[in-house]
Order: sequence, then C-alpha cells, then structure tokens
Amino acid sequence: MVFNSWQFLVFFLGVSAWYFMFTLKLHKPQWARVLLLLASLCFYGYGNPWYVGLILFSVVITWAGALLMEKEEKARIRKKFVLGLVLTLNLGVLFWFKYYNFFAETWYTWAGLLGGQETFWKKPLDILLPVGISFYTFQALGYAIDVYRGAVPAERNLLYYTLFVTFFPQLVAGPIERTAHLLPQFKRSRGFDYDRVTSGLRQAAWGMFKKVVVADRLAVYVNAVFDAPDAYPASALALGVLFFTFQIYGDFSGYSDIAVGTARVLGFDLSANFRAPYFSKTLRDFWRRWHISLSGWFKDYLYFPLGGNRKGFAPVNLLITFIVSGLWHGAAWHFVAWGLLHGLFQVAERALNIREPSGPGKYLQGGCTFVLVSFTWIFFRAHTLTEALFISARLAALPLELAGFIRRLPQTGLINSVREAFQLGSALQGVTSPIPQFSITQAGLSLICIAALLVGDWGIHTGKIRVSRLSLVPRWAVYYTLIFTVFLSWDQGASLFIYFTF
Repeated sequence: MVFNSWQFLVFFLGVSAWYFMFTLKLHKPQWARVLLLLASLCFYGYGNPWYVGLILFSVVITWAGALLMEKEEKARIRKKFVLGLVLTLNLGVLFWFKYYNFFAETWYTWAGLLGGQETFWKKPLDILLPVGISFYTFQALGYAIDVYRGAVPAERNLLYYTLFVTFFPQLVAGPIERTAHLLPQFKRSRGFDYDRVTSGLRQAAWGMFKKVVVADRLAVYVNAVFDAPDAYPASALALGVLFFTFQIYGDFSGYSDIAVGTARVLGFDLSANFRAPYFSKTLRDFWRRWHISLSGWFKDYLYFPLGGNRKGFAPVNLLITFIVSGLWHGAAWHFVAWGLLHGLFQVAERALNIREPSGPGKYLQGGCTFVLVSFTWIFFRAHTLTEALFISARLAALPLELAGFIRRLPQTGLINSVREAFQLGSALQGVTSPIPQFSITQAGLSLICIAALLVGDWGIHTGKIRVSRLSLVPRWAVYYTLIFTVFLSWDQGASLFIYFTF
C-alpha cells in the first residue's frame, strides 16, 4: 500500500478513528497498541501477505537474541556468538532476496573471464524483492547491536518490540529509527492533541505535494530520457539529470514527510530525515542533511567500528562505508560506483581541508556541491554502469550544443529552439526523438514546481516560513492550494516511491 493512493487515505482515516476511540473514549491504550500492530501488518502485507512472515521472522530472531545477549552479559564469548547469529540470520535473508543474483552473476562473469567452466549460477533466479527489507532489517540490527553494547536494555514485551520494527508510517522506507528514540514511545499512553494533529497533517500534505505534484511530474521526462539515452542530445540528458536530482528528492523526502506527519497525528515522533540538502556547501554537509537516519546508521554501526577518523585509516574507512552504502541502495555496479564517487569526493574534501565558507564564496561553493551531487545521480538513476558512463561522456558535448543553440536562435526563434534542444512536445524539424507527453508548458510548470520545492524547503529549514503563524485567511489559502494542486495532479495509478525498491 502506497501513501499516494485512495486505499491508504481510507486506511489511515479508519486506523486513526479507531485508535483515538480506544485511547480517548474507551481508555484502552493496550487495545490501541494491538490495533496499531494489526494495522501495520495489514499495511505491509497488502501487496504480498507472505512477506509478513518474513518480517516477523526478523522480529522474533532479534527480540529473542537480545534477551539472550542480556542474559549472557558476563559470558562475553557466548554474547558475541548470539550477536553473530542474529546478524548472520538477518543479513542472510537480506542477501538471499536482494544480493544473491548480483553476486552469482558477478561470480559467473569473472569465472568466464578466467577460463572457468559454466556453473549453476549462469541463470539468475526469479526472486522478488520484499518491499522495505533493507529498512526494517537495519532497524532491527541497530536494536540488536545497541543491546549488545549495553546502550539500551533488551525489550521483554514482544508487542512493544514488534511495533518498533513494523510501525507502518516508517516501515517501508524509513526513517530508520533508533531504539532509544522510538521504542519507549509505544509504552506511553497517547491522547488527542489538536496542535500535533494539525502539525502532522500539514507536514503530510507538504510531503504529498513533493511526491505527487513535483516528483511524479518530473518522472515523465526523466523516464523518457534515461530509458533511451542514446536517442537524445546532451542538452536533453542534462535536463533529465537536473530533473532527476529534484525528482528523487521530492519523492524520498516526500515519503519521509508523510511518514513523520502521519506518525505525529497518532502521537509519535519520528526522526527528521532531510534538512534542505541541496543548500549544502560541502559533500560532508550534504550527508548530514540527506537521508539522515541511514547516514547516522552507517556512521555508528560501520564507520566508527572500522576505526572512524583514526589517522591513516579515515580515507579507507570512508570509502568502505560509502561503497557499502551504494550497495545497500541496490544490487548493481552503478550503485557501487555512486557510493564510491561520494566516498572519493569526501576523501578529497578532507585532503584539501575544504570547509563551509562565509560571505559570497558560500554561494559558489554551494553551486559546485550541487553540481557534484547532481553528477553522481547519473550513476544512481542509470540502468547500468555502462549507461551511466555513456551519459557522463555524452554531457561533455554540452558546450558545443550550447554554441549551436545560440547560433540557430535568430532563425528558429526561442520557443522552437528550446523545444529542439530539450526534445519537447510534438515532432519538429530537427527533433528526432520528441517527448510528446512533455510539452514546453509542462517543462515550465516543472521549473515552477522545483522553485516552490526549494523555497518551501528553505523556509521550513530556516524557520522563516511558518504557515501555522499566518492569520486565518492566508493560512487556509495555503492549505487549499496544497490540497487542490495535489488532487489536480493525483495519478489513479498511484506511482511507487523510488525507495520502495531498496
């Protein structure tokens, strides 16, 4: 079940109504918790009920393992063995569903290059990736490691722990919550708080705007260009890269906003996952603002255990962490390359001692950071590493195309020149592969949506835009505008969120 669907709207309204009935009218908080658990399992099993068993397997393994580790507190070897078993079982399931075919095909390719014989790994297996398996696996493993370290006590109530792993707002695509932050919240009674509910609905509406109005609109052009990159000029590829830069942000941060907002309506606080990342001045700052919960997870559970910033090891540890991060996002070499690029850029920043500047220089450095981040998205969005390298090489022709665009401008006119350069609208002379469903009007609306996204992001991050503080008329004007644009752009097909595939 996806957030941008009528089914979820009906589901959430029903769950909220019953939840508040149990907590306010009947004074049965335990019933409310059971309701949340059943609702979460139904939410996850909506597309494929069999995957409910998979997530419950992870729940039981980590819950029982944590209790055993706490019991074996004085027996360090047995405690380590239990942690190793928990990690092996959970990561083994993740490996089978997400990485088996990738490593099998890689092994087969290298065996063939080295003159090896064919093996049973020649053909990939038909394995369907469970939605959100990377997210809930990491959340469960974070709990197990925290218990092993003594950072949190093992949870003895299976209901509370199961809710911690399966809580439906953040189950499928995060934020990846920490035990100490979220799990205790399920033990407290929740009432109806008008300010919390309205605040949550505002954030959810803003997230829906990001997904439905911004990301889904940009996806039309992005999909056309990246599905056939050899059919388009460098200018169209560059616009596709720019649009994807904002599509993935609108899509993923939109999901996070809806997750945080819906959880807040029910009385729960989830962690912020984004803080205006495209206003970053360095790559290091970007990763403090982008997918914060995953960045923090890798920092605490991989980077620091590897040695962190120890002299002589920091570059290696950074590269390992970002390569694993790339592989976490997808079982393909172009994801590994994406992670490696971010790791190399951060190593270079540290070697050159690049800091966040003050004064006018911060705008130039922020622009350079944005360009580097946008460039790395090529490797994230491309279907293969070869395709990503092809697009990167093709973009080198941009200066020549720009010169030709300026030269033809007096003859063809501005509108037709723009259509030709970016392959917009119906077939034109010189336009070999037009995108008929994406006219120049659609391109203009897309740029307006991007501007609205950036302004809203900046205003929320800096606190200079507070809709709740506006007087009645302008406040409701903003609400109606958000709701109207969302429903006007609503797709009956309810497009999936990009990070559902991870």
